[in-house]
Amino acid sequence: MQIGIGALSRETGIKVPTIRYYEKIGLIRPGERTEGNQRRYDQADVDRLRFIRHSRDLGFDLAAIRELLSMSETPQASCHEVDSIAHEHLAEVERRIAQLQALREELSRMIAECSHGRVCDCNVINVLADHANCLHDQH
Repeated sequence: MQIGIGALSRETGIKVPTIRYYEKIGLIRPGERTEGNQRRYDQADVDRLRFIRHSRDLGFDLAAIRELLSMSETPQASCHEVDSIAHEHLAEVERRIAQLQALREELSRMIAECSHGRVCDCNVINVLADHANCLHDQH
């Protein structure tokens, strides 16, 4: 099966400019060119792009995806490094979740403490104007 870049895009849900970018940075091999200079891809390219798309959907960065793809090319090797990358990513996700929970709590507090009077007395404005009024981690 040989397909063009448009069909590859439809098949994987990845936009054509992104496919070209992935080629440029070496995540996927450049499509072989026909005599008419059209890019052609095979099932292995579809599978690789689906792997990349799913990895991106799960929040892995391109460097991690590059490493995971490289490791997947030696299927008999230990998956210890793969697990390590996944654990690091999970720790980052948990850190971001904690930040978002703190953000939610701070916003809820700001809104709850608002007197709903005039802007000059608005707790939301006062907290935003002076970070010292925040109860969460101050950076």
